[in-house]
Amino acid sequence: MRLLRVATCNLNQWAMDFDTNLRNVKESIARAKAAGAAVRVGPELELTGYGCEDHFLEQDTAAHAWECLKDILSGGYTDGILCSIGMPVIFKSVRYNCQVFCLNSKIVMIRPKISLANDGNYREFRWFSAWTFKDALVDFQLPLDISEVTSQDTVPFGYGFIQFLDVSLAAETCEELFTANAPRIDLALNGVEVFVNASGSHHQLRKLSLRIDSMRNATLACGGVYMYANQQGCDGGRLYYDGCCCIAVNGDVVAQGSQFSLKDVEVLDALVDLDAVSSYRASVSSFREQASHRTNVPFVKVPYKLCKPFQCGMVPTGPVEVMYHRPEEEIAFGPSCWLWDYLRRSRASGFLLPLSGGADSSSVAAIVGCMCQLVVKDIDNGDEQVKADAMRIGQYKDGEFPKDSRELAKRLFYTVYMGTENSSGGTRSRAKMLAEEIGSFHLDVPIDSIVSALLSLFERLTGKRPRYKVDGGSDTENLGLQNIQARIRMVLAFMMASLMPWVHNKSGFYLVLGSSNVDEGLRGYLTKYDCSSADINPIGSVSKQDLRAFLRWAAVHLHYSSLAEVEAAPPTAELEPIRADYNQLDEVDMGMTYEELSIYGRLRKIFRCGPVSMFQNLCHRWCGTLSPSEVADKVKHFFKYYAINRHKMTVLTPSYHAESYSPEDNRFDLRQFLYNARWPYQFRKIDELVQDMDKDGKWVNSTEGELRRRKGVTSAEGGGMGVVAVGSANPSAGS
Repeated sequence: MRLLRVATCNLNQWAMDFDTNLRNVKESIARAKAAGAAVRVGPELELTGYGCEDHFLEQDTAAHAWECLKDILSGGYTDGILCSIGMPVIFKSVRYNCQVFCLNSKIVMIRPKISLANDGNYREFRWFSAWTFKDALVDFQLPLDISEVTSQDTVPFGYGFIQFLDVSLAAETCEELFTANAPRIDLALNGVEVFVNASGSHHQLRKLSLRIDSMRNATLACGGVYMYANQQGCDGGRLYYDGCCCIAVNGDVVAQGSQFSLKDVEVLDALVDLDAVSSYRASVSSFREQASHRTNVPFVKVPYKLCKPFQCGMVPTGPVEVMYHRPEEEIAFGPSCWLWDYLRRSRASGFLLPLSGGADSSSVAAIVGCMCQLVVKDIDNGDEQVKADAMRIGQYKDGEFPKDSRELAKRLFYTVYMGTENSSGGTRSRAKMLAEEIGSFHLDVPIDSIVSALLSLFERLTGKRPRYKVDGGSDTENLGLQNIQARIRMVLAFMMASLMPWVHNKSGFYLVLGSSNVDEGLRGYLTKYDCSSADINPIGSVSKQDLRAFLRWAAVHLHYSSLAEVEAAPPTAELEPIRADYNQLDEVDMGMTYEELSIYGRLRKIFRCGPVSMFQNLCHRWCGTLSPSEVADKVKHFFKYYAINRHKMTVLTPSYHAESYSPEDNRFDLRQFLYNARWPYQFRKIDELVQDMDKDGKWVNSTEGELRRRKGVTSAEGGGMGVVAVGSANPSAGS
């Protein structure tokens, strides 16, 4: 029996912070060695951090990575353990994303990435080239200072595997786990038993199962041991790398790390039976046949043993049940950990949130409260790094440290209710109640005097005073009056964030938190430069429907019971006067429900639908509930306001990435921001399709019959959306 102890890890790296990154790499190696591991794999580009972006184009970045590697090699960290270390490497003036395999203070092999990630949030082709030569390994000339440490002039570079005396091992890097023609297929047919994957994979709601299934299926089809390492945390941008390092054997997950954590280093190890891999493969006739006429893959011979002989009491690690978080838990823990990393690394003293008492700002407040709970929990569990960060941020003195989440929130979280004459008593009381439950320092600030002063100034300048629409004003006046309130709140929020620490004799500054959701961004239902404009936004890529589910969950599991009342209240901006016969509602203003917006968003981004294909898709989805002309009106209405408001995405507050249909303009959803909002060609095509469908008696008759059958139904059961009349929309709301 060949037994091999292997170790993988989650590391909370920070792009361009080489001190932090090197410290974490060293700590992970030390823990792996302490566990008795013979192999250790770390995350992709772990020495630099994955998110360096255009810093990868600087020669300094690659040079500093080599300097860090020299520190590791000269310090004896790789003695007795094979380490895969991720870093950029320049070979013949071409930059590659590499794993450097080190053992006993020498470099065994450098493996460049073959398949680069270049969609969604990833832009690897901007900085790296893919290695395309698979026939042979080539010699890489080491930098002189590295050569002096290792006593090597050149090392093997390229695609291949490492053949030890008792085990064969090879690498995949992140994206290669998901490619159709994955490297592991040929490698497995060549007898490779252990695969290490250095990854930089970010969190996205409901995405983890795809990653786990890919690892399971990889070892189920070809057999083998699969070691997966990942970054964990905010490394300086919109992404949260969600860890979940794993070890899989022959289709079973035998070890799984945390998905969300405040820890800087987490090491996971397992004892695996390599003879079980050989037996598994030999039992599959199709694998044997394919392996017998394989394409040979180049390899490096290393006269060294990694396995341990069988001893009494040594039992291979058995399968574990994979842990998946509910989406509500993902919304709670992912943004909480991202906020904590941002807070401690920005050297800010806390957060300030304009808390309106509505679903969005209440969700953000609950996430900050969850962050405080996680911090106190980790301190109770003995995490000294979290404790030191909390003491510094909370400005504790004389050895004091946080023992209660509400007390911690009082020190680092300000909430401000900025009400006007249009605000209701319900939102004011809900904001106050939630602030008390979380423990934030809460202020109730009336802003009517500021609004009145601006209107008086405008009246003196122009001789006119605008009126709300309910009082006889025009759409233009109505919109202007709403925007004044919204933008005053932004200015006041930033002023208080910079000055309130001074008021309370604290050092530093507070970060302003935004609270617009992904659906409002998609529709443009927000005021440019209002409270959606902030320093960062933890929910900017989360849908309204997911947020409402989160509020229901948080009311129970985070013990913020007032959130149940918040969730039950109809969404409203409260920017227009409340009358006996009128109450402003978001979905009426938008002319569509949040459920509909979620459908439009997914069709537009995930299924790559333009106006015409979206219309065709929805005709099938909503058949029996809406006629073709009604579907056409809805699609046109959405694309009209999406086009009019797309410019707002250019100034969208940096937001935690969580949703696959995010309209975020910085890197994920790259589109123009000046459109012909009439979409003349596309809308004309939709009209032609409607006419053709109206001529098709079979389609019309089935639709009318279904409508009669569903008499009284007001929501599309198949699409899960509430129907809102398009004509009821305020054409200017949210501009």
